[in-house]
Amino acid sequence: MTKEKTIEFEGIEPVIIFGPHDNYLKQIRSEFPDVRITARGNTIHMAGSDLDLASLEKIFAEILSLAQQHGEVLENDIRTLLSLAVTPTPPGGKTGTQEADIIVTAKDYAVRAKTNGQRNMVSEARSNDIVFAIGPAGTGKTYTAVAIAVAAWKARKVKRIVLARPAVEAGESLGFLPGDLAQKIDPYLRPLYDALQDMLTAEKLRTLTEQRIIEIVPLAYMRGRTLNNSFIILDEAQNASNKQMKMCLTRLGMNSKAIITGDVTQIDLPREVPSGLMHARDILQGIRGIGFVFLDKSDVVRHKLVRDIINAYEKDEKTS
Repeated sequence: MTKEKTIEFEGIEPVIIFGPHDNYLKQIRSEFPDVRITARGNTIHMAGSDLDLASLEKIFAEILSLAQQHGEVLENDIRTLLSLAVTPTPPGGKTGTQEADIIVTAKDYAVRAKTNGQRNMVSEARSNDIVFAIGPAGTGKTYTAVAIAVAAWKARKVKRIVLARPAVEAGESLGFLPGDLAQKIDPYLRPLYDALQDMLTAEKLRTLTEQRIIEIVPLAYMRGRTLNNSFIILDEAQNASNKQMKMCLTRLGMNSKAIITGDVTQIDLPREVPSGLMHARDILQGIRGIGFVFLDKSDVVRHKLVRDIINAYEKDEKTS
């Protein structure tokens, strides 16, 4: 059934949104051939299926946000938005060449692996109980790990999902942050909530959290527990100490899996405290049942500048 949607914007030159000679608009139309997209002045009118319109609404919202924040939209931004991990799922199932990359169907969308590094994460998670995914910012480590966990829960391979992060970033201590405990830890755990909210409705996420089927906790709160029938994700693991890493890995109970993600170039621990992620990388490779995936700048799915920034830092580290 064909539906219609109109988007209006103000204070932004249409050429910024649609591109020179409407090139951005043409790229979008080519990716959504079943949607009629017309643009007049500051108005975008679309007619197509609910799924396609929902996807396009997200894309145009991101384009407008980029234009408002930076005053420009680059062609690379359009390419990135059109190849986001969240892509439309056609009614009645999945078709096309991207089928093998789909990790989990989420709301009206399918979350898919879109780089070789992300595909390797999915493959390693299928054949190992513990997977380390190590790579720079923007490579989709956290998002892919959460998608894999949600897929395992939906397939009833596990009964709950436990997501944890070390509450150590940029030298901050929870005791010095304002508010109660929930308010103090929320900034550290927010990226995990954001990923889950893309894959579950707000109501479903709230219910699962209240029932403790999904837990999002600081790493320290996992001490002393044995997690059976669980999928564990330790995010930002470069900020876990050796003792914390050992503690987390030994929480694994019967019929449980874990994905450990981190970026060894962004360690916020005190200089005298070694990173548990680097230590685990050095001593656990070769153990059967533990897989390692090393993502790099070719897996970056954020703004083009993220890859350029990584290149700049790599060159600086080589010369210093």
